[in-house]
Amino acid sequence: MKALVIVSSDDDRALPGFMWAVNAVKYGWVEDVKVILFGPIEKAIAEGDERFIPWIEKLKELGKLPVACKRIAELEGFEVSLQKYTKVEYVGKIIAEHLEKGYIPMTF
Repeated sequence: MKALVIVSSDDDRALPGFMWAVNAVKYGWVEDVKVILFGPIEKAIAEGDERFIPWIEKLKELGKLPVACKRIAELEGFEVSLQKYTKVEYVGKIIAEHLEKGYIPMTF
């Protein structure tokens, strides 16, 4: 199984998504894990929210740096600050490609 973890929430509901993704990679629960930040979570990350930054750092250490939605970052004006923490790309096509490859979406 391959998992596509999409984190959108900018509150504590996002934490289980990060926790699951980190542990799935760390312990090999699934064949592969991709993490996409899509929505309100992006601004929280761009602002350095300490609830989430340690999880981003853990994913980076595991070679699984999340990808954030460039369009949202452009529209809301925080693309540069978001790039300090994560990759910033247009994610619509990325999501579609991963679904075509059999990744199972998990949203938080």
